[in-house]
Amino acid sequence: MAKTLAEKILSQKSGSDAGSGDIVIARVDLAFAQDTTGPLTVRQFQAGGFQNLANPARTALFLDHAAPSPNSEQSGDHIFLRRFAQQTGCLIYDVGYGVCHQLVAESLARPGDIIVGADSHTVTAGALGAFATGMGSSDVAVILALGKSWFLVPRSIKVVVSGSFPDGVYAKDLALHLIGQIGADGATYKALEFSGDGVGSMTMAGRLTVANMAVEAGAKAGLFPADETTQQYLTSQGRGDHYQPLFADDDATYEQIVNINLAQLEPTVARPHMVDNTAKAKELKGTKIQQVFIGTCTNGRLDDIAIAADIMKGRKRHPRTRLIVAPASRQVLLASIRAGYIQTLVEAEAAILPPGCAACLGLHQGVLGRGEACLSTANRNFKGRMGSPEAFIYLGSPATAAATAIKGEITDPREVI
Repeated sequence: MAKTLAEKILSQKSGSDAGSGDIVIARVDLAFAQDTTGPLTVRQFQAGGFQNLANPARTALFLDHAAPSPNSEQSGDHIFLRRFAQQTGCLIYDVGYGVCHQLVAESLARPGDIIVGADSHTVTAGALGAFATGMGSSDVAVILALGKSWFLVPRSIKVVVSGSFPDGVYAKDLALHLIGQIGADGATYKALEFSGDGVGSMTMAGRLTVANMAVEAGAKAGLFPADETTQQYLTSQGRGDHYQPLFADDDATYEQIVNINLAQLEPTVARPHMVDNTAKAKELKGTKIQQVFIGTCTNGRLDDIAIAADIMKGRKRHPRTRLIVAPASRQVLLASIRAGYIQTLVEAEAAILPPGCAACLGLHQGVLGRGEACLSTANRNFKGRMGSPEAFIYLGSPATAAATAIKGEITDPREVI
């Protein structure tokens, strides 16, 4: 039977001929949690009477969402997770390593893997050809102990991407355009699978951005084929031996096919308070912005910081708009320093934060006040997501964010490039 990427991976890991709608029990290759979901995951693991991890070398904890810790309660959770890692021998990425999803891509994810995380944006690793999905802490706790879980094999939507990006348009604009087109529930418990010649022209950074946003359309997974771009990325990370080619069958059955021509896209913004509430950036000109945030698991990679630095070079932020930049990992920070991007952004009066989630979830390092508006490169703009429920969050690409920081209002980056 011809298979989609999701069907292929779940078939292989379950040892069955799995098709959409089937329920399978499959081996999990990597399980992880972070510092807001990890404490509950560990407590559920312990409450179940478990003591040993099924696979310590492929179990990871990340201190990234509230790092460095903003309060004593969070510090206690960090201590708890560090002790658990010492006791069980699992991997732990402490404060300053970066965002879990970026670190998974850099160091842990492999094509054909099943990856489960106690975080909805686990889908990011689908950019590398992994079936990566988020689950609740209780489910992940059981996976830590048993090394496997049950899965409903999802139906798949095929997104055929053609052409190439025009100037000023990037992967984030593609993701927002797609979500605006199919809706925030348009792919609920389905897999979004990306194909077409446009995919071949996308960088791994761009693929990670799009896969990361798949869950914002309700998707269980966002999958890219494992091709030459995947191989080159893994080789650059010193993991070339982790590569295997992986493609959906040409005659696989999809529930729906969506065609997108990259050449027809324009800089796109998601307006408050839903990700599918999209508009073209130029249509929002004049919308005053008090904070611009560049970073997160969606757009905190080296390519993203390079785009922002290129636009900001020789310019400064608007005096009434603060600019916050948080690299997604230590590797990204070091590369950004070496390339001169950090100096450029500091000279543009940006505040540079340590690698981590930073302002994204409203715990610290950029919490919004009542009535403030933020243009963020993150993935969610729900009411109260970044602080006050009376604040407003707009989502856009790093280029749109940089242009907005310069002008102090939402700006189509093509105006300043």
